[in-house]
Amino acid sequence: MKPLDLDVFPCRSDNFGVLVHCPESGVTASIDAPELDAIVAAAERRGWKITHIFTTHHHGDHVEANLALKEKYGCEIIGPREEALAIPGLDQAVADGDSFDFGGHTVRVIETPGHTAGHVCYHLPDDKLLFAADTLFALGCGRLFERPATDMWHSLQKLAALPDETAVYFGHEYTLSNARFALTIDPENERLKTRAAEIEAKRQKGEFTIPTTIGLEKETNPFLRAADPSIRRNLLMEGSSDEEVFAEIRKRKDHF
Repeated sequence: MKPLDLDVFPCRSDNFGVLVHCPESGVTASIDAPELDAIVAAAERRGWKITHIFTTHHHGDHVEANLALKEKYGCEIIGPREEALAIPGLDQAVADGDSFDFGGHTVRVIETPGHTAGHVCYHLPDDKLLFAADTLFALGCGRLFERPATDMWHSLQKLAALPDETAVYFGHEYTLSNARFALTIDPENERLKTRAAEIEAKRQKGEFTIPTTIGLEKETNPFLRAADPSIRRNLLMEGSSDEEVFAEIRKRKDHF
């Protein structure tokens, strides 16, 4: 089977749009629907017809173009069962552990509550792809709007358990700020220092920082590293639980 084609492009002020195309079957999915014109322009540039929308959560900057895209292309909208009433145009509601076919490629649903109550990520295990939206960012994680830190910590552990080589496509270009914050939490991490310098250079040239990988995040993302002894010493939390350390890191990022 031929590999999937991906097109990544900016939407709104800092969202990423991602189109996923199967060259054999012709199906094309938009990962969320943050901005109609940008998504249509990307599809037309590639000559693709959007057949699906994989909705991760209900926030407006992820579902704004659902109905307009559905009217234009007749696409099927898939989204989280826990947020079904808030997803415009939803056709298929999915939950943790569900899987479905996308042009011969298996898509597995992982529920990741935290940023919202019903947020889901889409994992394509055979293609080594994860669409994490606002759960896991490069060097960051989503703000906790609808679920407590403990829930987000367990959600992130689900993603951290995926193979290290899994490519992670996330919802926003927050990486430069995340890198600067990460250095305040994990200042002794040499791999993080190197990565932060690379990110600074990329952003100065206007380059994207997407995708990342699960392995790279486990090495450098403080939100996945609550058990690390040096982080715990830096936070004066050596006797705390992983969940408590994570909650403290998230609180500090909220005020960074």
